[in-house]
Amino acid sequence: MIGKANLIDAISGTNRGLLASEPQKQAILAAIANLEDFNPTPRPVEASNLLDGDWRLIYTTSKALLNLDRIPFCKLGQIYQSIRVNTNSVYNIAEIYGLPYLEGLVSVAAKFEPISERRVQVKFHRSILGLKRLIGYSSPASFIQQIEAGKKFPAIDAAINSEKQQGWLDITYIDSDLRIGKGNEGSVFVLSKT
Repeated sequence: MIGKANLIDAISGTNRGLLASEPQKQAILAAIANLEDFNPTPRPVEASNLLDGDWRLIYTTSKALLNLDRIPFCKLGQIYQSIRVNTNSVYNIAEIYGLPYLEGLVSVAAKFEPISERRVQVKFHRSILGLKRLIGYSSPASFIQQIEAGKKFPAIDAAINSEKQQGWLDITYIDSDLRIGKGNEGSVFVLSKT
């Protein structure tokens, strides 16, 4: 699809948005709007076969995520969003690279509830912040299996008040390998399926 190729081209070289200039941001938003007009999945929330799985963030305007790259001596690695439709769970995982042996991750777990054919309500309930080596992190899938098994990690592993930490996400485009979402704070997210 030409629109999809245009979006991927516009995103390339922006390091998920960290390096995007204002003209690049405008071109990316225009490519997103164009692609959304041709969404092959008119009821994205009901397309559980497409939604379920591990997604890698390839572009965002979210200041909260992009600011993780500003932590001294650290660099933002891959960012994943893993969706488990069967349990209405979503896991956001940001890998952090820094000094040798001090690679870490920042993760939040949430439950989602469909509220329309495009929108889900998200309530965050757990955060995990720690060193990958101590946690035993190797991949998003194995990490999530441990979370779902109820494991407590040797990290900052804390409950979050879901009444205070919640929001919504509109899924504006989804196909077998690309998803676009827009959050309640105005952020845009473009993810590719891993």
